[in-house]
Amino acid sequence: MTHLTPAIASQFARTTLSHLGKPYPYKMDLVLNGPEDARVPSAFHPIFHGSFDWHSCVHGWWQIMRLARLFPDMPETAAIYARANEMLVPEKVAGERAFLDRPMSAAFERPYGWAWLLALHAELERHDGPWARALEPLALAFAERFHAFLPKLTYPLRVGTHFNISFALVLAGEWAENRDPVLSDLIAAKAKGWFSGDRNCQAWEPGGDEFLSSALTEALLMSRVLSKAEFQTWFDAFLPEAVAGRPDSLFTPAIVSDRSDGKIAHLDGLNLSRAWCWRAIAARLGPQHPVSSVAERTALEHLDASLPHVTGDYMGEHWLATFALLAIQPLA
Repeated sequence: MTHLTPAIASQFARTTLSHLGKPYPYKMDLVLNGPEDARVPSAFHPIFHGSFDWHSCVHGWWQIMRLARLFPDMPETAAIYARANEMLVPEKVAGERAFLDRPMSAAFERPYGWAWLLALHAELERHDGPWARALEPLALAFAERFHAFLPKLTYPLRVGTHFNISFALVLAGEWAENRDPVLSDLIAAKAKGWFSGDRNCQAWEPGGDEFLSSALTEALLMSRVLSKAEFQTWFDAFLPEAVAGRPDSLFTPAIVSDRSDGKIAHLDGLNLSRAWCWRAIAARLGPQHPVSSVAERTALEHLDASLPHVTGDYMGEHWLATFALLAIQPLA
């Protein structure tokens, strides 16, 4: 499948609506500063207290709002907007914002959750509703955290989990492009400083619990900060044997041995996020580039490996539809 259909959109929306407000199980990212902090998740997070954890709830909201915009006539759209009117309101946003002022909160959701919150805000701005304005104070707070964090991040975070810096900066860069030119320039400067000299990537991946490709997210970020010609030159040096499908690790879908194990289920996300990266990289390289057809074929193979498993077990179900949406309907 390469296109998002109304039926698939409805399936994703139904799945995500079913757990956005599901209070338990929930994995808190919380430093206890005293016994008074032993409270239920919704006391700290009046909006993002479902979907197992904070960041999954944030990008679940991004997903359903995007689906509602793309498919305004799907049956779930009315419920999505009703939920938005109930939850994405200034007083609840203020509660989320207050959490950031707690002691020991500087690294809360850094950088994955920060980036998804900015992506959600950017999506809300595309809707005719009050939600983007309501969420703006929280978005600006996370943008300010990027401003403070990136200058002191001497080395890039080249991992395949939530700490991956390239993935975060792709999303943050989308938000900053027309809203925060200083942050946009900072993202481009850091990406070029970290990655411009990378050559002949060996791609020792995936790790056993990764949902992002360190190699491909880096390439995707560079495709956003370099001109098309510059990116083509950089990519050809970064993955010089890509046209032959090497290194094999980047062209072979990951095997998921146990989808009830939350960490191992991350590998379905890896397949879906790789499909997104390969499709976006192919588009930036252009149809005449010899790697483009290889990248498109590889994206389909990764999609086929994990798209049937978006639902079925809550350990994947609470988040995988977001990555399936990225893979099928790239950011636009």
